[in-house]
Amino acid sequence: MLSRTADHLFWMARYTERAENTARMLDVNYQTSLLPQSAEVAEQGWWAMLDISELTKVFDHKYGLLSRDDVIDFMVRDMTNVSSIMSCLRAARENARAVRGSLTTEVWETVNTTWLEVQRLIADGVLKEDPARFFEWVKFRSHLARGVQFGTMLKDDAFHFMRLGTFLERADNTARILDVKFQASSGAEMGAGGNGEQAELNLDQGGHNDFYHWAAILRSVSGFEVYRKVYRAVITPQRVAELLILRPDMPRSLVSSMDEVVAILHTVRNQHSAETERQAGKLHADLKYARIDDIFAVGLHAYLTSFLERIGDLGNGISRDFLVPLQAA
Repeated sequence: MLSRTADHLFWMARYTERAENTARMLDVNYQTSLLPQSAEVAEQGWWAMLDISELTKVFDHKYGLLSRDDVIDFMVRDMTNVSSIMSCLRAARENARAVRGSLTTEVWETVNTTWLEVQRLIADGVLKEDPARFFEWVKFRSHLARGVQFGTMLKDDAFHFMRLGTFLERADNTARILDVKFQASSGAEMGAGGNGEQAELNLDQGGHNDFYHWAAILRSVSGFEVYRKVYRAVITPQRVAELLILRPDMPRSLVSSMDEVVAILHTVRNQHSAETERQAGKLHADLKYARIDDIFAVGLHAYLTSFLERIGDLGNGISRDFLVPLQAA
C-alpha cells in the first residue's frame, strides 16, 4: 500500500476515535456538573477536561475566565481548536475523501454523513438545548463507523491501518483520562518515591461524592457495568486503575489496546518496521505482566507519564515506517 494512502486511513480512524473520546469526556463532565457540589470543585473538573487534551493554555488565552458553556463550545464547535469534535470529524471526512477508492461505499457514506449531520445539529441548536443528546450522537456515529468498517471492508492493509489508528488513539486517551483523574483526586502527584499505599488510602476516603466521580470515570470509558461484573464490590481507585490498565478483557484498557496494536503491526510489517515492532512488543509485555501493586508503588502518575511518552514514540515510529513522514506531511 502507498504510504500516503495508509496515512489517510490511519488518521481518518484516529480522528474519529478522538471525536468519540472527547464526547465521552465532555458528557461525563456535563453529567457530573449537575450533581450538588461547590463551584470550585465544578471548575476543577472542567480544567481537568482541558488538561487531558493539553489545551489549558490555549483556552485560557482565548477565554480567560472559565465557564462550562465556554469549555463545551471550545471542545465541540471551535474550528481553531484542532482537537474539537467538529475539527476531528471534518479531518476524518477529508482524509476519507482523499482515499475514497480504498473505502467501501458504506464506510465513505458513514463518514461523510457524520460530517454533514454534525453541522446540521449544531445549526439547529441541539448542543445548547441538550448537550447529553449531542454527545450520545457523536459516540453512536463513531460506533457506527467502526461497525461498518468491520462489516464491509476487506481485511487487507487498508482495514488494518484504520484499526491501528483506532487503538493507538484509544490507548493514548485512556491513559490521559486516568492520569488527570487520579491527580485531581489525590490532590498531589503520585510520583516516584511517593507512598503508593498511602495515596490509595487517601483516595478511598472521598465519601459518597467521590463515588460519583469514580463512577463517572468508569462511564467515560463504558466501564461502569463491566466493573460491577468483574469486581462485584465497592468502587475503589486501585481497582479502577487495574481495570483500565491491566484487564485484557476490558475493551478500552491499555493492555487490550496494545494487544491489537501489536497484532496489527505483525500483520503489516515491512523491512523498516522491526524496531517499531520491538518497541510495541516491549510496551505490551510491560503491561501484560505488570501488577497493579507494583504500579502504585512506583507511582501511577509516573507510570502513565512514561506510557504516554512511549505511545508517542510508537506513533512516531509507525509514521516513519509506514506513513507519510511527519515533516513531509
